[in-house]
Amino acid sequence: MKKKTIVSLTLILFTGILVFQSCKKDKEDSATSTSASDEFIADSSSFVSFMNWSLDKSYNGPDPLLGAMAHANNDSTVIRDVYFKDGQNSVNGKYPVGTLVVKYSHNPDSTVNEYTAMAKRGNNFNPNYGDWEFFMLTSSGSIATDSTGTAMRGADLMGGMCGSCHNSASSKDLIFSK
Repeated sequence: MKKKTIVSLTLILFTGILVFQSCKKDKEDSATSTSASDEFIADSSSFVSFMNWSLDKSYNGPDPLLGAMAHANNDSTVIRDVYFKDGQNSVNGKYPVGTLVVKYSHNPDSTVNEYTAMAKRGNNFNPNYGDWEFFMLTSSGSIATDSTGTAMRGADLMGGMCGSCHNSASSKDLIFSK
């Protein structure tokens, strides 16, 4: 009886270890997976507290890389702060799925307060623009809505102006600031 109990306990312990290790491996695999089918869909909670992210670049005044109106480039007093969640850098020239970037354009007299963002969505969401999705945000980091209540996000936000401009930085995966 004693031998049978020890064998049973050993079997239970061994089975538990196998199950734990298997679950742990599945979790690690899903956390590090970067296959082409991976997709990240940002929501309003994705950008909350963006001003606590890594401030990777700050531009002051007109920028020759921007169009006349993009990011308040026509205002010589504007400051454009670019935040990357977790200070994300490119990996082999591409940003990983789930990368989040916010640009806050503002000036001293508060006549400019513009919050724009990009999320690397993946899964062939937007192949013409590197699978990035573009956003307009509120000051709290929520996705802004237009006058009809439609979320201001998408592959062709602003009539495709976002992607068209960022495509000129295609050698850096559509990111100007790093």
